Amino acid sequence: MFALRRTKRGVLASATLAVSALAISAIPAQAFSVHAETGVTATQIKLGITIPLTGSAAPGYSKIPSAMQAYFNYVNDNGGVYGRKISLVVKDDAYLPTLAVAKTNELILKDKVFAVVGALGTANNKAVAKSVNLGRRGIPDLFVNTGYSGFADAKKYPTTFSLFPSYIMEAKIMGQYIKENFAGKKLGLIYQDDDFGTDALVGFKQAGVKFDVSVPYASGSQSAQSAQGWIGKLKAAGAEVVVMFGVTTASGAALATAAAMAYKAQWILGSVGGDATTLKAVGVPAYVLTGAMGASFLPAPTDTTDEYVKFFQGINTKYNGDAVFDNNVLVAMNTAMMAVQALRAGGKNLTHASVMSGLENSGSSFASASLSPINYASGVHVGYSGYWFGTYNSAGELKPNGGAYSVYTTDSGAGAIVKSTFKRPALPANGLPTN
Repeated sequence: MFALRRTKRGVLASATLAVSALAISAIPAQAFSVHAETGVTATQIKLGITIPLTGSAAPGYSKIPSAMQAYFNYVNDNGGVYGRKISLVVKDDAYLPTLAVAKTNELILKDKVFAVVGALGTANNKAVAKSVNLGRRGIPDLFVNTGYSGFADAKKYPTTFSLFPSYIMEAKIMGQYIKENFAGKKLGLIYQDDDFGTDALVGFKQAGVKFDVSVPYASGSQSAQSAQGWIGKLKAAGAEVVVMFGVTTASGAALATAAAMAYKAQWILGSVGGDATTLKAVGVPAYVLTGAMGASFLPAPTDTTDEYVKFFQGINTKYNGDAVFDNNVLVAMNTAMMAVQALRAGGKNLTHASVMSGLENSGSSFASASLSPINYASGVHVGYSGYWFGTYNSAGELKPNGGAYSVYTTDSGAGAIVKSTFKRPALPANGLPTN
């Protein structure tokens, strides 16, 4: 009797196993990958970004997430990344470090994103690194939207990859340009008195440039009233060439106040504060920019002869509601293209480690709109390293001096500043990376 019971139970067990096997065979193999990371499924890759959609830095920067998603949507419509579609979870941090920390925690703990991409601001990213500690958690922090030199320290920030040239590089290159073109002129400097400005001071010192008058301002203190004090000091010192190393709202206040006070100087705007569309949005007429100089590592957003610019303009029209195409949109779409290549470099069995390894091993050859080389290598998380200079015309468009892009490159240390011979990779067919 006992033997018979065992047999019946064995039959029932076999039947149960057979049904289970059939159920298992109907589920995609990818769903059972023991290596699957949070934020990655068989059909989706979830990325996150914190950005000021409101607050003092919202003009210009608030355009970035929709422009990134526009390019992602184009890629999604063309097969995604190995069959997975990319989604971007956007959080408003109002450009406040405390909010950036809270919102990044939401992205990691609530939204469960695979990686953070393009998070904005030096202070915000430093606060997130300290409090959220993406490095300790092993979560990729890709292409931070800041030129702070410290983020290139792969030991201190092991999962963070810089993309933009550092502010030290920018100031070194700017200093070299000043020495070549404005020797003997009285020099003035307005700079943001934080890590942003400190990097600039280091770069100018390395370039051997000394300013006759320097005017620091605290982040967030910029206004028409405070700008009167800046311009008054520059005017009293007789500064003939003035470098504006600040955010766009500070550049706008300085330029508008200088025009109102009939103070004429040769202005040189840093890359952060020189976006013409954003300046217009904060109330600076295009004519006030006329004759000012600026620096960029990307081609001019109005340069339709550039294959990357022309392609991204098409994506903007079809996928981004035909928003005004400017430097912020160009930066965003270029960052999104870099992100797609990073995900592809991570392989079909996508992991945090595989993405970071892929960037170190092959990131230097990624397709990119930048006119500067990419420097990723084993243990090296430095992105671009160069700038070209141009002059704003009466329409507020930055045009390369001499009619052609002439890029200078350097490093964040004591390395030389040289004219670049870099030739960037051609735009991938249909703008779809195949790395």
